[in-house]
Amino acid sequence: MLQTRPGIFNPILCGARLLQQWGVDMYIKIESCRLKWYRKNQTKICADLYKGVVDAITSGETRASAVGVRIVLPGTYPGGDRDMKWRHMDAMAIVHTYGKPDIFLTMTCNPNWEEITNELFPGQTAQDRPDLVARVFHGKLEAMKEMLFKKNILGVVANVYVVEFQKRGLPHAHFLLIMDFAYKLVVLEQYDRLISAELPDKQKYPELHALVVKHMMHGPCGALNPKNVCMQQNECKCRYPRPFNENTAQGKNSYPVYRRRDNGRQAKVRGKMLDNRWVVPYNPYLLRMFNCHINVEVCSSIKAVKYLYKYIYKGHDRASFSIDQPDADGNIDEIKRYVDARWVTPPKAMWRIFGFPLCANDPPAYSCLFISQICTGWHSMSKLT
Repeated sequence: MLQTRPGIFNPILCGARLLQQWGVDMYIKIESCRLKWYRKNQTKICADLYKGVVDAITSGETRASAVGVRIVLPGTYPGGDRDMKWRHMDAMAIVHTYGKPDIFLTMTCNPNWEEITNELFPGQTAQDRPDLVARVFHGKLEAMKEMLFKKNILGVVANVYVVEFQKRGLPHAHFLLIMDFAYKLVVLEQYDRLISAELPDKQKYPELHALVVKHMMHGPCGALNPKNVCMQQNECKCRYPRPFNENTAQGKNSYPVYRRRDNGRQAKVRGKMLDNRWVVPYNPYLLRMFNCHINVEVCSSIKAVKYLYKYIYKGHDRASFSIDQPDADGNIDEIKRYVDARWVTPPKAMWRIFGFPLCANDPPAYSCLFISQICTGWHSMSKLT
């Protein structure tokens, strides 16, 4: 039903907003059937291992009267809270072996990719075809993984990535990359060779200049546009515009302060003239290769490693609401907690319908379940996912 065939009219793919709603409804039906199976088969998934004293101790509960029945959503369900927590522990096991991550890379879908625009029907836009957006972004993501992990353009030895869908709809992927010892970024000159936070020379590099202006300029916000979406309490939450810097400086438990020279280069972005203070850090090679927003940051100076991994494993966007409390009998329904108040966008619905993975790590990790704790390890020859 989601395929285009020569000479055959497919009304679903021409439905525009109806296609978006149809995709979300179909995914919710599929998910509801799966969650219903978990609810009715708590004994088969050994839910008793999660209940009672073990979970009470883990949550700090000391009163026996407060320990009730728990409807469990196990870690085998992709995207669930327990799955995200387990994957976070897998990532910590990789860090324990290979060290802290060196690069934090974010890749965002470009709705104007030729692979998308060339396949649209007359009069359609990318938002009318969430199925096409999901397929093309998955293909681009696989190409990025091949370059990073097979062609080894950055010398990556271990990695973790997560695909996210925000309320705006377009998918993006977060990568945390651990580099081989021989490729570690140890001096500031290496930062400048890998990452740029400046507008390139328009005469020498016209194509790269156009890509930076199109994809890697923040805002405008602040005094230039106080109503921009990034503004919170009259300040940009991303801290733009950044100050000019003649040289890159090492961050203190933070990202580096990248070189942003006051060289007079400016570009008109959304009606305002912006300079190097507004450039989002990028890698020129990856930007030219993929023609989309690709933010590349050095994160090896950040001491709070767990913060980075918890950020990428934060899970779904949710509406604000009061925290669920156990009912009068102390019962907790994890499935209801997972389902309630989530944002499900059409691209995410299509991504899940197609069965594309939400996250992965390499090398693979495996978990060993003990009586009161879960220990995570890895094996370099393992094929587990």
